Amino acid sequence: MQQLEEIIERIHQSFEARTNARDRALSQARTLTRFCAHAIRAIHRDDRSLASQKLDNARQLAETLQTELSDYPDLYHAGYTQDALKEYAEANVVFALLTNGELPTPEKLGLQEATYLKGLAEAAGELRRRCLDILRNGHSKEAERLLGYMDDIYAVLVTMDYPDAITGGLRRLTDIVRGVTERTRGDVTLSLRQEQLEQSLKQLESRLAQRKDAS
Repeated sequence: MQQLEEIIERIHQSFEARTNARDRALSQARTLTRFCAHAIRAIHRDDRSLASQKLDNARQLAETLQTELSDYPDLYHAGYTQDALKEYAEANVVFALLTNGELPTPEKLGLQEATYLKGLAEAAGELRRRCLDILRNGHSKEAERLLGYMDDIYAVLVTMDYPDAITGGLRRLTDIVRGVTERTRGDVTLSLRQEQLEQSLKQLESRLAQRKDAS
């Protein structure tokens, strides 16, 4: 019985350590998600300094998660952890694309490929949001540039024809990206046609005014 008590005590200690690691990971995952959300909001407000600060906070926390869960791979691969790291990937991709910077790699972010791709897919939604903000002030080449990135994202995601067990359910996100991209294409096209129509009307008004002055 003495041996049994020693075995049970070791199991208690192991479970206690795992529980503490899980609780810390949950808290860190929530904080990481919040940092990423704040970074994306700052990007949309063109506050690059604040966005960079929040991304740096997120990077430090992502590295902490990776380090502290190195002995608990099951906790690291748990849904709440990977969801937070997906947000981390999304925020970094959005920052790079909206600032025309260098696209971060999964290796640079320290992320698994599937998590990175899911973050890339969700970045398309933020690109659409940016496009709509731009189009409120009229058509621009910047909206076309971002639409081009959305096309590129969908083009690479659609090639990931692997089982969901490998990609973590990427196929569903790919379908969403397709819909988001097509709606944005329609918005950009409509904006372009409206701008062309307005220019044509201005030219017509100018010619009529010139004829009136000439007569």
